[in-house]
Amino acid sequence: MSRRRRLSRRRRSSKLASQRVSKSAQNFMESLDELLLKAEAAHGHLCAGQILGVRMALLGLDRLGIADPYGSDRKRFVTYVEIDRCATDAIGLVTGCRMGRRALKFRDWGKMAATFVDLASGLGVRIVALDDSRELARVRYPQIESAKQQQMMAYRELSDAELFREQRVRVTIDPMDMPGTKGERVACTRCGESVNFGRLAVLEGKRLCLSCARPETRYWELDSG
Repeated sequence: MSRRRRLSRRRRSSKLASQRVSKSAQNFMESLDELLLKAEAAHGHLCAGQILGVRMALLGLDRLGIADPYGSDRKRFVTYVEIDRCATDAIGLVTGCRMGRRALKFRDWGKMAATFVDLASGLGVRIVALDDSRELARVRYPQIESAKQQQMMAYRELSDAELFREQRVRVTIDPMDMPGTKGERVACTRCGESVNFGRLAVLEGKRLCLSCARPETRYWELDSG
C-alpha cells in the first residue's frame, strides 16, 4: 500500500473517530439538558447546585451500573445525601430515590456530597464536589462577571474528575432502614405518640420516643400563648 493511501486511510479513520466522539458528547449533552429542564421544573429554578446534583447523580448511577433507575433497577440501590440544598433535589430527580420510599437517606453534614449504594453488595461510591471547580469556572469564563453564571456554564462542561472526588466505600445498612421494611409501631410511654422503625430509647425500663427521651434536641417547643 502506498504512503499516500495509508495517510488517506488514517485521515478517514481519524475523522470517523472524531465523529463518534462528537456524537457521544452530543448525546450526553442532550441527556444532560433534558434532565436539567426536568430539575428546573421540579425545583423551581436552575442554578449551579442543580447542575452539580444532576452530574453527581449521573456519575453515581454509572459507577453502580444502573441503567434504568425508574424501572428495573429502582430497587437495586439507595442514595445518601449530605446537604439540604439544591443539589439534593436534582439527585432525587435523576436517581428516582425518594425519602418516602426510604431510598433517599439524609445525613445533615453540610457537605456537597452523596453516596450511591448497591443494596445487594453494600458497596458504593461516595462523590464529593470539589471546591476547585469554582476556580476552574472562573478561569474558563473570565468574560462573565457573575460567579454564579460562570459556574452554571462551566459545570456543564468540566470533566467528572474536575468536578468531583470519588471514594469507593462499603455501607452497612441497618435492616430497619431498608426500603420496603415494615417495622413494629410502638406508642411512646410518655407522650403516647406512635413511633415507627424502632426509633426509640429505653430509659428506666420505659420505651420513649426520641423527642421525649432527649427533649433538648427538639426542633420545636410548645406555644404557651
